[in-house]
Amino acid sequence: MKAYVFHAPGRSAWEEVPDPGLDGPGDAIVRVDTVTICGTDLHIRKGDVPAVRPGRVLGHEAVGEIVEVGRGVRTVRPGDRVLVSCVSPCGRCRYCREGAYGQCLGGGGWVLGHTVDGTQAEYVRVPFADLSLHPLPSTVTDRDAVLLADIFPTAYEVGVLNGRVGPGDTVVVVGAGPVGLAAIATARLLSPERVIAVDVAEARLEAARDFGADAVADAREDPGQLVADLTGGLGADTAVEAVGLPETFELCTRVVRPGGHVANMGVHGGPATLHLEDLWIRNLTVTTGLVDTRTTPTLLRMAAADRLPTGPMVTHTFPLDRMEEAYDVFANAARTGALKVVLGEPRREIVAT
Repeated sequence: MKAYVFHAPGRSAWEEVPDPGLDGPGDAIVRVDTVTICGTDLHIRKGDVPAVRPGRVLGHEAVGEIVEVGRGVRTVRPGDRVLVSCVSPCGRCRYCREGAYGQCLGGGGWVLGHTVDGTQAEYVRVPFADLSLHPLPSTVTDRDAVLLADIFPTAYEVGVLNGRVGPGDTVVVVGAGPVGLAAIATARLLSPERVIAVDVAEARLEAARDFGADAVADAREDPGQLVADLTGGLGADTAVEAVGLPETFELCTRVVRPGGHVANMGVHGGPATLHLEDLWIRNLTVTTGLVDTRTTPTLLRMAAADRLPTGPMVTHTFPLDRMEEAYDVFANAARTGALKVVLGEPRREIVAT
């Protein structure tokens, strides 16, 4: 089969690799119909995630059809159309029992495209299939469903829920890329008074308005002043960091009010300064996190009910064999206007009614 393989920082390729086979009784083999590219994949290609070794097939998000299951799989079967989650929980360890699947101690967690071969391929072996695969309702299309493998649960769990967004709050989302836009959309579910988006790209600020932002600010033009003006000088209740740069993290700590929350979602490739000399007296709560995907079933139900704005997120589509071109488009979003790129040949693209 063909797959997108990481060889070294700056060197990856769509090439021939062996077909995957079952490795344990809880595995499933999924034929990949639809896949997407994550910002984390870009970090891996740059060498920011040293746990990813040369030869690894990348990708951790997909929709496809099960073609084979191990003898221990009970809840899914060949022929099922499924969402492949970015997190694969064992379901037995202490963290999984607490719903913290991303911290799995039993050989799971974020493994696809990280410590085992991933989804940017024609076929993928999925461990812990009973908990890692979600059967899809017929009303959710492949290209909508694939966005629920990672960015929507990440935004909802790591940004909105960790950030304790609540009714009447002011929420600032720094970074209006795909996961930032998903944070705007899912924050609206909890009835904040206002959501403010901050970015440097005009096209992404316009997209933020489409996803529910009440106000937008250019990061180069003192967004802190806009936040102060809109909150009577108090500051935001929650600031969500959705970029992964020191300057965007520090901006979040400046725009949040005393007693507020900074929820870091961005993947940082280097250190960021935590100015405790300024922050200690302000009673701030700073959270980080890898998504657990415990909310994926809820988000799937909301997508089936047409309550999530998934459609506008996809700006470019490609067949699987144009993976390298898709990466180029996604990596150069400032030039191409890309939000999410989706690849594949969906075999069951059903329009929601």
